[in-house]
Amino acid sequence: MGGLITVVVFAIIIILVVASSIRIVPQSEAYVVERLGAYLTTWNVGVKFKVPFIDRIARHVSLKEMVADFAPQPVITKDNVTMRIDTVVFYQITDPKLYTYGVENPMSAIENLTATTLRNIIGDLELDETLTSRETINTKMRATLDIATDPWGIKVNRVELKNIIPPAAIQEAMEKQMKAERERREAVTRAEGEKRSAILVAEGQKESMILQAEAEKAAQILHAEAQKEATIREAEGQAEAIRNVQKANADGIRYLNEANPTGDVIKLKGIEAFGKAADGKSTKIIIPSDIQGLASIVAGVTEVAQTSKEKPAD
Repeated sequence: MGGLITVVVFAIIIILVVASSIRIVPQSEAYVVERLGAYLTTWNVGVKFKVPFIDRIARHVSLKEMVADFAPQPVITKDNVTMRIDTVVFYQITDPKLYTYGVENPMSAIENLTATTLRNIIGDLELDETLTSRETINTKMRATLDIATDPWGIKVNRVELKNIIPPAAIQEAMEKQMKAERERREAVTRAEGEKRSAILVAEGQKESMILQAEAEKAAQILHAEAQKEATIREAEGQAEAIRNVQKANADGIRYLNEANPTGDVIKLKGIEAFGKAADGKSTKIIIPSDIQGLASIVAGVTEVAQTSKEKPAD
């Protein structure tokens, strides 16, 4: 019975030892393995087996891109202005072995290297260049850090200046300058708007005056055409009246000619014409020399008329 228990216990121990020797390496990770204290190999993704009591996993290394956000560092520009700048470093482990054995504390080493590189770069720039050359500073820092961290198995993908904090006095002066610039732009914009408005008003007045002048011109043309039409119609009416008078005179003469009037009738018509002339507005009348003869003819005609009235009808 005791021997059976010993066998069972021994079997359990063996199972536990074997189970502890089996490792599954997940995606985006790597295991650094040592044998008897010396580097043996690097395990990548998959199922791995290590020799019990001889091999050990020295370090679990993540192969994902990581971010290191460092505290603001004091730096001095070329024109002796002290400011504080905090940086963000994006890096990735490319060699787990170098990362494990290359440097004692990789993150502390990267932080110190970042601060030193930043001071060197900012020391060659003046304040205005520092504030306006973020992209240039980022590029220079990334290149320098990437070269310096390569022996540590680390690749620096990107470096960003998170904040640039100038001294309070300079910051206040910058705010005043920005305020003055905004006010200047606002004044320029307002002046341009007022100018544009004045131009629009002037163009509107000009257009109104043009339309008014065109309307007056059209009215004058219509008035002139109306007067012309009225004059033409009046002239046509007068011409028609003259034609009618002339036609009437011609008809009267034709009728007289057709009637074959006697000399006495013609003289009578002359008396009637003389009477009409006497009734006119003329101030001078020329009396014919034979007026007495005309008077005798008139008396004769009158007597004949009265005789005709007194003669009884048949």
